[in-house]
Amino acid sequence: MKFETVIGLEVHCQLSTQSKLFCSCPSKYQLSEPNSLICVVCVGFPGSLPVINEKSIEFAIIAGLALNCKIANYTRFDRKNYSYPDLTKGYQISQFLHPVAESGHLSIKINEKIKQIGITRIHVEEDVAKLVHSSSPSGEQFSLIDINRSGVPLIEIVSEPDMRSPEEARTYLSTLRIILRYLDISTANMEEGSFRCDANISIRPEGTKKLGTKVEIKNMNSLKSIFQALSYEVKRQTNLISSGKSIIQETRGWSEQKNITVSQRIKEDSEGYRYFPEPDIPPIELTNSFIDKIASTLPELPAKKIDRFMDSYELSEQDASSLTVSKDIAEFFENTLLY
Repeated sequence: MKFETVIGLEVHCQLSTQSKLFCSCPSKYQLSEPNSLICVVCVGFPGSLPVINEKSIEFAIIAGLALNCKIANYTRFDRKNYSYPDLTKGYQISQFLHPVAESGHLSIKINEKIKQIGITRIHVEEDVAKLVHSSSPSGEQFSLIDINRSGVPLIEIVSEPDMRSPEEARTYLSTLRIILRYLDISTANMEEGSFRCDANISIRPEGTKKLGTKVEIKNMNSLKSIFQALSYEVKRQTNLISSGKSIIQETRGWSEQKNITVSQRIKEDSEGYRYFPEPDIPPIELTNSFIDKIASTLPELPAKKIDRFMDSYELSEQDASSLTVSKDIAEFFENTLLY
């Protein structure tokens, strides 16, 4: 029996705002001393009140427009409740029922053909703290927590399960990362954690439409590791089904040392998070004029720039693609022509 791979991706992208999502603490934490950029709002002290960073909403709208999404006129924050050491409050302020943007798409090029990957939604949420795992000279294992990252604004970009191979997933992420950098709303740097990806993957017999049991993969910090983790998971799931065994819906982590995925926990459904409207933040109403004003600020995006370079400068598609891999390179090229 032949199997088809089905992949959907959840990309967490830190936004390049000056301050955090719900307080005035600086959001640039990478070079700061641990736990030096925190306040009662970041930590979630009782009685502390969050205030929305307007720029983060604007950046989310920009991302939605660039990915051909419908921007909501009404959006709302919710509390996502779960227990984990990096979540100091015991809940995360996110968006569930009413995200900023929905129903978009991103076009990628696979084997010289254009394929559209659906974008289910883009929602805004706060980042969590960072755990640092280490060991003592005697070999005792321990973990430290740095709360500086807690409260940094994120957008989560959730795709439809439209990708059919690890190659398509890698191309989608690479294309998306370039767009986010063009928009100047994120560094999209995977090494520093500003562009992180969770993958949902399942397999099903070729020709069938019913989705198989999905597995979520975490802890992937590069395009290479994402490709390797997905490739491994395709083989693992295929071997299990071929031998008459069942796939368990679970969360698995990618081990760089062993080049395998390892089970972490049984996957929770949305009901397990006990979402409810965030009581300390009122709903947001976005007028069409406000959205149109933001739309007018969008730069020329890579796909259109490639077409223009080919048309205006008689470049090959390969050369035009190479010159537009970043906005800085594209601008340097055009500025050089002017002189």
